[in-house]
Amino acid sequence: MTDPRLVQALDYILNHSDEASIEALAEAVVRRRRDFASFGAVTIDPQRMTKAITEQLTAGIGDGIESLKKTVRDMAVRIIREQAPELSNAQVDELCRAWIPEKKSEQTMPRDLLLSMIGQFVSFSCGNMKDSVDKSLRDEMGAWPERYWNAFPPVIRGIITDFLKDRITETEFNSRIGIALEL
Repeated sequence: MTDPRLVQALDYILNHSDEASIEALAEAVVRRRRDFASFGAVTIDPQRMTKAITEQLTAGIGDGIESLKKTVRDMAVRIIREQAPELSNAQVDELCRAWIPEKKSEQTMPRDLLLSMIGQFVSFSCGNMKDSVDKSLRDEMGAWPERYWNAFPPVIRGIITDFLKDRITETEFNSRIGIALEL
């Protein structure tokens, strides 16, 4: 057992839990097993995926955006196969289509609109947005930061989170956003 999270969970179960905690844990295990049975144990780490994509890009993917899309899809298939080998080819294809659009037309919003939303969200989150702009957006849309966040694709959320938590520089942020918007 080298996973520290598992060791910590087992320590809690064996040494610190009461009857109510054991009952909650038992129900969680039953639910998780049901999830495995119905869909498989697919857990994707967006940060790991983003880091791997960036490493491959900086290592020299030079055949253009189509090559990049193929690389991302191949990586997603490999991760899915590692995490959930019991899934059928059709299930893997379905997951890939949901996570990585095959055609640019499958995007849910225009690139320029998404880029503008990202800029506004990051400006607001960093405390750089003018009060008048925030007020205008709130008058028009209500709780616009939450609406924007929920509209962002998972990969964009991961990149924004990394930037806001100072895991990546502004240059890396802009580069990754640009790449994600081209996918």
